[in-house]
Amino acid sequence: MMTQVQVRLTKNLLEILDEWIEKGRFKSRSDAIRIVLSQYEEREKTREFYKMLNKRSREAKEHPGDLVPLE
Repeated sequence: MMTQVQVRLTKNLLEILDEWIEKGRFKSRSDAIRIVLSQYEEREKTREFYKMLNKRSREAKEHPGDLVPLE
């Protein structure tokens, strides 16, 4: 189920959005906004995963004896 929302954009952002649609990158304004938001969500998930990997890497360096062999 889709919910309708009102979005306010600057004239410049709206022109960019419409240009993307004209170039065939998106079917509609709604399509573009949905896809851009989904991509942003995925980027944030990737960023959080990367932070977790860095934390685990630091922990592994501090406590190498706690590592479990992959074999």
